[in-house]
Amino acid sequence: MCEIEIQSAQEGPTLLILAGVHGDEYEPILAAIELSAILKDKLKKGTVVILPVVNKSAYYAGTRCGTDGLDLARSCPGNSSGSSTLQDAANVSKLILECDYLIDLHTGGQLFDLFPLAGYMLHPNKTVLAEQRKMAKAFGLPLVWGTDALPEGRTLSIARDANIPAIYVEYAGPGPVKVNVVNSYIHGCLNVLALFDMLEDYRSEVNDIQYTVEDHEPDSGFLQQKMLSPADGIFVPKVFPGEIVKKGQLWGLIYALPIIETHQVYADADGLVLFIRSQPRVNKEESLGGILSV
Repeated sequence: MCEIEIQSAQEGPTLLILAGVHGDEYEPILAAIELSAILKDKLKKGTVVILPVVNKSAYYAGTRCGTDGLDLARSCPGNSSGSSTLQDAANVSKLILECDYLIDLHTGGQLFDLFPLAGYMLHPNKTVLAEQRKMAKAFGLPLVWGTDALPEGRTLSIARDANIPAIYVEYAGPGPVKVNVVNSYIHGCLNVLALFDMLEDYRSEVNDIQYTVEDHEPDSGFLQQKMLSPADGIFVPKVFPGEIVKKGQLWGLIYALPIIETHQVYADADGLVLFIRSQPRVNKEESLGGILSV
């Protein structure tokens, strides 16, 4: 699906909204489609560009990665002469360089169930960082989370290198489609547009932020490396996103086959259950979820 451009009659910034970077994250796609209709009557100033499906082959396959096996969120700036994911990464990287602000919408897909958050890279440019903090807060999700600025290959790393303020959001994950997530994303994007005075007759509806955390630790935002499974098997969680846990608390059980062993997994820190693995089948060294110190 090609980008949708909504232009107002008045000059102003260009804000880019992305969805479908991963093909199994459906609420962002639905929110992007609905936003494209809403904004035709609400945009007062500037331009909004919406790309409802960034990685087309991943969407049609219903998987996180494209049919070439590549994760677009690790493939930017891509290659216009490369495989399908690299071509889509090149296209979206070009769009990012043409915008003034970026919002990248995600969920945990079919793998993870996430506590709702608006995140950003801890940009070395203080002006960019301040804008990102304002955008993340305006989006209105319970957690505002800043993580280290080192990761490469992301949409946010393209924005980082061009000094373009950018945020990403995460909320829930496995199906069926959650209408409350779609609505939260629609309102969040409208809130950010209102922050920049780009909307006509819109009053922001921002919920109270429950947690604000900034973590400069390398790879602090890399979910796939947290709480690694000690064995292959079937994972049964005993905690839920948003719960406050203590170190040593039972996190879940792994039923290993064919030997029929049961492994108990315990929380490795005190804090907020940021996300939990929702796909039952797990291989050794795959993530079972993660804890955020709050």
